[in-house]
Amino acid sequence: MDKGGPVVRAAVLDDLDAITRLEYDSFPEDRVSRRSLRYFLTAPHRPVLVATIDDEIAGYALVALRKGGRAARIYSIAVDARFARRGVGSVLLQACEKYARLHGRAALTLEVRYDNAAAIALYEKSAFDLFGEHSDYYADGATALRYRKALVPRPHPQDRGPPHRPRRARLRRER
Repeated sequence: MDKGGPVVRAAVLDDLDAITRLEYDSFPEDRVSRRSLRYFLTAPHRPVLVATIDDEIAGYALVALRKGGRAARIYSIAVDARFARRGVGSVLLQACEKYARLHGRAALTLEVRYDNAAAIALYEKSAFDLFGEHSDYYADGATALRYRKALVPRPHPQDRGPPHRPRRARLRRER
């Protein structure tokens, strides 16, 4: 990316303080604990990604993988308000998609508060589809909207070519 643009990398344990601060600043309730963040930072499959701008953590994402599951889930994603509108959320979503594909997942899912218009706009712009909701999902009773993005392309009927027609057997005339 251009100088000053977001760069995504796997998070390391040294990022724990910055990620915890970002999580707590972004979510007054329903947040991932410092203890859980530490656990995820040391997990063998490296599910925590950070976006940096000029070597400062501008955002992070935590991707959950259920053993044997077909989808990966964005468990938490947050962007520091100082870096809003600089493409941090978009590059984190792209990195989550790449992570999910690398782990053989066919889809990426997430939940978002019904009133988080900026996040909803980002997800819809990034081709996530609304597929449901959870009422009373958050500690304050707010509803969560459920979004999903298919990662395995489904062929469109028009991309399959013309319908297959069996060839008619040609009769040979015998002489």
